[in-house]
Amino acid sequence: MTGREDAVYQAASMYYLQDETMEVIARRMGTSRSTVSRMLKDARDSGLVRVTLTGAGNGVSPLARQLGQRFGVRAHVVPVRGGITEVQRLDQVARVAGRLISEWVQPGSVLGLAWGTTLSAVVGHLVPKHAPGSEVVQLNGAANPVTSGIPHAGSIITAAAQNFDAAVHHFPVPAFFDYAATKRAMWRERSIQRVLAVQARADVVAFGVGAFDGALASHVYAAGYMSQGDMDQLRLEGVVGDVCTVLLREDGSYADIELNERATGPTPAELARVARRVCVVAGAAKVPPLLGALRARAVTDLVIDEATARAALDRAHARGAGAAGSARER
Repeated sequence: MTGREDAVYQAASMYYLQDETMEVIARRMGTSRSTVSRMLKDARDSGLVRVTLTGAGNGVSPLARQLGQRFGVRAHVVPVRGGITEVQRLDQVARVAGRLISEWVQPGSVLGLAWGTTLSAVVGHLVPKHAPGSEVVQLNGAANPVTSGIPHAGSIITAAAQNFDAAVHHFPVPAFFDYAATKRAMWRERSIQRVLAVQARADVVAFGVGAFDGALASHVYAAGYMSQGDMDQLRLEGVVGDVCTVLLREDGSYADIELNERATGPTPAELARVARRVCVVAGAAKVPPLLGALRARAVTDLVIDEATARAALDRAHARGAGAAGSARER
């Protein structure tokens, strides 16, 4: 360790393991209380210290328990104070998601990542660790008629891999092909099959849900991937958003949506082959596509803020399972 790293470790050890106060630590180390406070923050930010909260009973919050009972997921509900911006809300949720994903990635793991506003925030909060033999693979294509998508999607995948010293597998295809026949032909190419094979080996995948509306626009609907005609048609079909660019209705159906034949991301059925499927959600606009993802059984682990969790449960309860609900809810 460097002198600074050694001091951070010493301060963290005294504070978290020995229950010493910051004042006592400052006296022992011959420094100020504010310096000790900064060192403790450095310890948390670097991942040297990982703080978890255990609630009453079985350690699961009431909202997380309700989400688990209703949708069969492991929910991680993030307390977020009122009056903050949507960007700040996403940042707090992404911070928790980044630390969880970092814990789940182990040597030899294959981590599959979608791209977009949410995943960009999550990757910014991954905790660096050495995971020999690990790999990071892009789950869905990113090119569109306006851009190659490489600056946005490529930076997310590369940054994630750098955190774990992992091999990188980009997916050099459009988000949506112009023709379904073109996709079928490309899926026969060996270079594409190689990436699809890595995706199929994923131990953990992480994604957000795209929403048509909201203060924090989903990248796929705000960056030239969809024409206005596409958007109008999708609304007529009852589509509310997407997971990995596969479009969903709120009831979880997706197989009969024509544009999905040209989409390059894994379907919920394909995602279901992965043991841990992490969905990260913040903001009320995400509730309809989140319910679609949950009902399509695309999710095993949900990281969500309190207000959005409550809104999702309220909407699911108000509308009921009924004809639109999934077998899981019933």
